Amino acid sequence: MQINRIGFPGSTLGDTPAGQRQAASVAELNERAREVLRHVVEGYVETGEPVGSRALTRKLTETLSPATIRNIMADLQDAGLLYAPHTSAGRLPTDAGLKLFVNGLLEVGNVSEEERESIEARCATAGRSVTEALEQATTMLSGLSRCAGLVMAPKTEQPLKHIEFVNLGPGRALVVTVTQSGHVENRVIDTPLGMPPSALTEASNYLNARLSGRTFEEARRLILEDIKLKRAELNDLTARVIESGLATWSGEPGGGSLIVRGQARLLEDITAIEDLERVRILFDALERGESFVRLLELANTASGVQIFIGADNPLFANTGCSMVVAPFRDSQERILGAIGVIGPTRLNYARIIPLVDYTARAIGRVVG
Repeated sequence: MQINRIGFPGSTLGDTPAGQRQAASVAELNERAREVLRHVVEGYVETGEPVGSRALTRKLTETLSPATIRNIMADLQDAGLLYAPHTSAGRLPTDAGLKLFVNGLLEVGNVSEEERESIEARCATAGRSVTEALEQATTMLSGLSRCAGLVMAPKTEQPLKHIEFVNLGPGRALVVTVTQSGHVENRVIDTPLGMPPSALTEASNYLNARLSGRTFEEARRLILEDIKLKRAELNDLTARVIESGLATWSGEPGGGSLIVRGQARLLEDITAIEDLERVRILFDALERGESFVRLLELANTASGVQIFIGADNPLFANTGCSMVVAPFRDSQERILGAIGVIGPTRLNYARIIPLVDYTARAIGRVVG
């Protein structure tokens, strides 16, 4: 399993903010410091509480006094890898400390046979559309990781078979598209008030006569050119409906759609009012989707699992969260989309990284 850690020191997303000191690297730490850092991070991931020197004396392979351990922790704090939330408390890892741990000290676990079977079953497309399979896989990944799951659904490049406009009431209509492979997508659009039902029927008939056997982009270019040059015998209302329907499939980042499941799981780790505000900010970001679409697009630029940690990544604003994501590919190794999870920085990275990796591979096998 290949892991690429975007957002670490030295990358364009993880450069140290102006005025802040660059954190130490793994190579700069001696064996004692690495072990102390590893146990502090593991304790934080397990309990969310600061880890003190006395607790570490029972975990380290080398017998060290609490005073010696405190000195090591002080050095790690000076290096920007740990911090003390209170004067007399133990230490917690900084975002930089978490990154260094994941980058050089983490021992990634394995996906159990039971989890593999569950993932394969949820990713199967038999009797379902690709979108439904992706929704099931995202819900499953959210449950296994206890985080919010999200996926960038692939852009539809398959030839189209049918399109239909369904009236939903004044000013609203549903656009239903079906590809020749059976993939179905539904989008809601705004329509002119007072538009007669016959305009929707005319729009459906016109589009079906021109899109059959063409990809959406091919059909869109042809139809817009027809409307522009007035080669199509359409009244103004029908032309506006067609343009509105076509617009729902254009201008999307990466050409796909963002599916998010399990946002409520982000509330499970709340211990203070400031945590609630952090999650509220994250919910707002998930609702808008732009930042996470950009992150998923970045995951498409390299193979393997991508890891984004902490608030120093500008795409996360001040949410204090991490994201683990991996692209999924078709049989020709072309990237179709990406799937992952997002949660607090106190993620169980050793467990979640292989879960995301295996899910992405399973999706690639069934949708590619």
